Amino acid sequence: MSDMALQSIETPALTKAELAELLYEEIGLNKREAKDMVNAFFDLVTNALVDGDEVKVSGFGNFQVRQKTARPGRNPRTGEAVAIGPRRVVTFHPSAKLREQMVNPPSVG
Repeated sequence: MSDMALQSIETPALTKAELAELLYEEIGLNKREAKDMVNAFFDLVTNALVDGDEVKVSGFGNFQVRQKTARPGRNPRTGEAVAIGPRRVVTFHPSAKLREQMVNPPSVG
């Protein structure tokens, strides 16, 4: 994906619709194929994480499922003590390549 294409995105968040549009513009897939490809990718990632699998995207990072134990908490509005139950959460660990690009972004030309 070119830097030029990323600059054309108007919102501060990259959406699935914008990803599909970029696939259409950059790769030449038709719009329906691009939308289906983006949805299929996120369905695969979601299903893997729900199953407890780790998702590794080379050059980007790893998504992992972590089990959090029950703990006491507090309602910030009322100050009332509440119990926070055990739950699974997804964590993201960026790759060294992504971390480096965040520290030293490539020059836009």
